[in-house]
Amino acid sequence: MATDGDHEMADATAGAEANGTSGDFVKEKQRLRLLPGSSDTQASFAFEKEDHTLGNALRYMIMKNPDVEFCGYSIPHPSETVMNLRIQTWDNVSVMDVLKRGLSDLADLCDVVEDKFTAARDDFNDSHPDRVATK
Repeated sequence: MATDGDHEMADATAGAEANGTSGDFVKEKQRLRLLPGSSDTQASFAFEKEDHTLGNALRYMIMKNPDVEFCGYSIPHPSETVMNLRIQTWDNVSVMDVLKRGLSDLADLCDVVEDKFTAARDDFNDSHPDRVATK
């Protein structure tokens, strides 16, 4: 029961952080940085709050692109939540375009995996109604 000055709080949007003033939110720190020494065909990027999960999957997707000469990632230190990605391309192909395509292809792959998993789960539940958990 609310008393004077007490108000019911609504759920916040995922990832939102209030900075103390009504309606204002703290901007999240940029999670992708272009590291110094980059050019149009070779660049290194730092992904904040990422690890091997994104690094290995993104490296795999980018290396499937025939315009890519090299792609690798590293985690500089286990106690830091940063993943560095290096991309080098052939024949004046934009490294930014390669990164965007790699991220897009990875997102598309995740959508396909989710759809196939959901379909398989639903098929299993339909064919085994005795094993379906009830709420």
